[in-house]
Amino acid sequence: MFFQLVDDDLSFPNPALAEEDGLLAIGGDLSLERLLLAYSNGIFPWFSEGDPILWYSPHQRCVIYPERINVSKSMKKILKDRTFEVTINTAFEAVIKNCADTPRIGQEGTWITDEMQNAYINLHKKGFAHSIEVWLDKKLVGGLYGIKINRVFCGESMFSHVSNASKTALIFLAETDIDLIDCQLPNDHLMSMGAEMIDRDLYSAILQKTI
Repeated sequence: MFFQLVDDDLSFPNPALAEEDGLLAIGGDLSLERLLLAYSNGIFPWFSEGDPILWYSPHQRCVIYPERINVSKSMKKILKDRTFEVTINTAFEAVIKNCADTPRIGQEGTWITDEMQNAYINLHKKGFAHSIEVWLDKKLVGGLYGIKINRVFCGESMFSHVSNASKTALIFLAETDIDLIDCQLPNDHLMSMGAEMIDRDLYSAILQKTI
């Protein structure tokens, strides 16, 4: 089942009550306080322009353990040759805008609406959301952004305008001081990079630093 959130109560239902596809609740807002509470409990918003806010907590979570990330021989050469320059938190707004605007195969429009962009820019300004930028010849060509909760980086989206730029960002992220990269939902690109599926209880334990 899924639940209707009320504006004057930030609390969420138990994530274990989410529907089969992970849908847990509808409504509420994208305030800083509600977003932080959501992510701290393994919940994230995902909805399209014009739709109400939908909150998800998948029963199976797609994650990457940093020490298990798959770096191919060709990627190792790119990293060794320093093909790209990589920075962190230097162009958050540009990264999220590129994530929203970059066309994706099989996807019409974007779920990173103006409302979502403004909410995460606010999180970034308060020190909760972070970006990794990938540059080629001083031009932003790739990157990713997300929220760090304890020692888990909850990845939201990534983009790439040249080959291997988003892979570079993900590998750089894996080398930062984190225990887990939360990819939320699987896709072929993430699985090729070493992503795996874990159940919600294990994810929650890592998120809450209980293991």
